[in-house]
Amino acid sequence: RWPSLLKYYSHRDSVSWLEEYKARHNAGLEAQRIVASFSKRFFSEHVPCDGFSDIETLGCPSHFFEDELMCILNMEGRKGLTWKYYAKKILYFLRQQNILKNLKEYLQRPTEQQSFLEGAVLIDQYCNPLSDICLKSVQAQVDDITDKVRKVLRTKNPRHPSLAAKAGEVQIPEVELQRQVLDAMNCVLYEQLKYKGNELDYYNSLNSYIHQVLIRRTGIPISLSVLYLTIARQLGVKLEPVNFPSHFLLRWCQGKEGSTDIFDYTYIDAFGKGKQLTVKECEYLIGHHVTEEFYGVVTSKEVLQRMVGNLLNLGKRESTDQSYQLLRDSLDLYLAMYPDNVQHLMLQARLYFHLGIWPEKVLDILQHIQALDPSQHGAVGYLVQHTLEHIERRKEEVEPEVKHRSDEKHKEVCFSIGLIMKHKRYGYNCVIYGWDPACMMGHEWIRNMNVHSLPHGPHQPFYNVLVEDGSCRYAAQENLEYNSEPREIPHPDIGRYFSEFTGIHYLANTELEIRYPEDLELTRATVQKIYSSGKE
Repeated sequence: RWPSLLKYYSHRDSVSWLEEYKARHNAGLEAQRIVASFSKRFFSEHVPCDGFSDIETLGCPSHFFEDELMCILNMEGRKGLTWKYYAKKILYFLRQQNILKNLKEYLQRPTEQQSFLEGAVLIDQYCNPLSDICLKSVQAQVDDITDKVRKVLRTKNPRHPSLAAKAGEVQIPEVELQRQVLDAMNCVLYEQLKYKGNELDYYNSLNSYIHQVLIRRTGIPISLSVLYLTIARQLGVKLEPVNFPSHFLLRWCQGKEGSTDIFDYTYIDAFGKGKQLTVKECEYLIGHHVTEEFYGVVTSKEVLQRMVGNLLNLGKRESTDQSYQLLRDSLDLYLAMYPDNVQHLMLQARLYFHLGIWPEKVLDILQHIQALDPSQHGAVGYLVQHTLEHIERRKEEVEPEVKHRSDEKHKEVCFSIGLIMKHKRYGYNCVIYGWDPACMMGHEWIRNMNVHSLPHGPHQPFYNVLVEDGSCRYAAQENLEYNSEPREIPHPDIGRYFSEFTGIHYLANTELEIRYPEDLELTRATVQKIYSSGKE
């Protein structure tokens, strides 16, 4: 019944299967109860992080609870959209908490026990908690590439010492034998498998995720360097990471091991097809001179810091993501490594404040900042004041307005909740999840959007719509028309408002239906009129 749970058992285990079944069944009931409660509790705002407090004290095995959430997510058909929406958020949270715990354990190990590949996988998992990413699977793919390198090496030198040893068990001292390994690696990675640096789409976050690097065979300097270094070490060549500015590199010792002379090393550009560089060529690569310190080796923690720093910068650039998920995830990772970094703590506090979520956590962060750096008093005081005001407003919030079609002021509203529409001017497909009898935005928005240039201006119904590109927009009635070929709208928030897609329109969930009690029947009648018998 639950084949995905087999991995948690061994054939040697003596298990009471009846008790395991009962535990899984009860965990399923508990998961369903919590998912159902989330819709009622958090419909009107983003699910705040403090909303997960009851999940952290689960009275059942977490892997059973997660398995039920996966069952909900994998339900067939177009029903259960609201359950799927909240199951996904809960699963995201649970897995991230577990991955963060694993990352902290990883960072506490001795440096020599911190695999660069494992660190890269942990970052990948945290940013993609719903994907099936595990170290064992990634390592198996790397081992497969290593075996291909051995085959090439065997044709060049059948007696090469790395052919006789198991992965990572041999350290090849002779430089010429090491060179043969690197040549074979370059042949396999760049000629046979066609790995390359992603120059055309450099700022795509997928370039930073190691499982995507293996799938797409492209990446940025640091992700390709982690792959290159891992394979080299498995074949007995000790390459070391170099935190070179603007372009991550590896170094290969040509002199005495542990030498502090930067000229005793050849530098390898994994982004540039494994090209071997001198110190001077490294400077040509970035276009300016750098001091000797930038040629030094860095630890696994510093490599992870740079990987997370890249994701942080990408998160700041991604203005289309209204939830700032990548920025939030990368901040979590950075602060797991450096919990007292005032700059990033302040960024996290400002981000939560901007999104209006978790105000109590904002106050905790600000208190921590003040203890670390009293000179931040001005910025901290401003945020504390406005966060306290936000908490007070939240206590005073009244029930949301219920909009009745029968009200005289709503007589001009033509469209209803759940209809699939098309924008006349921009051509995008969307679904209506709210409406106002007239434009309710401020003067600045109306001016910036040039609303007065419309024939009916702001004095016409406006609709909240979820758009197929993942955005949320506010569209004038005169700009919308029925979609002659209605189809599902692939928007991440669709389940927040709708429970089912009928094939022609969406059905509002209970919470949305309370706000627009007369829209469901109107939507059904409209759909019947427009789409029945093939007539429009």
